Amino acid sequence: MATAPSPAQAATEPQAPKGFVALSDVDPTIIQEMRYITPHNFVGDRIDGYRKPMCILTEPAAKALRKAQRGLLRAGYSLKVYDCYRPQRAVDQFVRWGEDLSDERMKAEFYPRVAKSRLFEDGYIAKKSGHSRGSTVDLTIVRLPAKPTRPYVPGEPLKPCYAPRSERFPDNSVDMGTGYDCMDTLSHTDDPRVSAKQRANRDRLRGALAKTGFVNLPEEWWHFTYKPEPFPDTYFDFPVSRRVLPVAHF
Repeated sequence: MATAPSPAQAATEPQAPKGFVALSDVDPTIIQEMRYITPHNFVGDRIDGYRKPMCILTEPAAKALRKAQRGLLRAGYSLKVYDCYRPQRAVDQFVRWGEDLSDERMKAEFYPRVAKSRLFEDGYIAKKSGHSRGSTVDLTIVRLPAKPTRPYVPGEPLKPCYAPRSERFPDNSVDMGTGYDCMDTLSHTDDPRVSAKQRANRDRLRGALAKTGFVNLPEEWWHFTYKPEPFPDTYFDFPVSRRVLPVAHF
């Protein structure tokens, strides 16, 4: 586990500019299951820059999620976020991991049908991520009342992320056809192989977010970017921590 920075380190830590907020301050009803502060991800380790299990976004993106959430709550659902703002140092760790072809600890769950040597070429890993600009979010929807997702136990047997819902790692999300971060063509939002129910769930998520300004990445059913982005050309590297945020005024 990462240790908290010393006072001297904290004083020199990059700070978030005005316009970034904690999602929980904007809408505390949105469920947060921040994967990269845990080892349950395709790397298998806690990821650099994640100090707190919290979602940070630009204020317009957070407010747009709040608006989408209101509509979903009326229908008996809730949004659940897996990842929001992502520091550049985290992306750098993904790149280092992608270049180390000997580390395939999490292959059986996250990329069972893809050779690790192809992750860059196939677009699953890149040196820059829209998440680092602060208006991109990975998320799903959960039927209410939400049952908690059990914690991942490092070293437990891994199941393919595209396996039937009853067989893959449990998630309180509705069935989207794959788990989160599944590096497989079945994760493409409009992949024709998913069932009618799974397609309806993907369409419900995409439809709710499209109404409030979010655009889906066609290769990942969970990945959405708010448009227009407040910081379209800036890739930030401040850590995920409340202490780096400006004082919120809503």
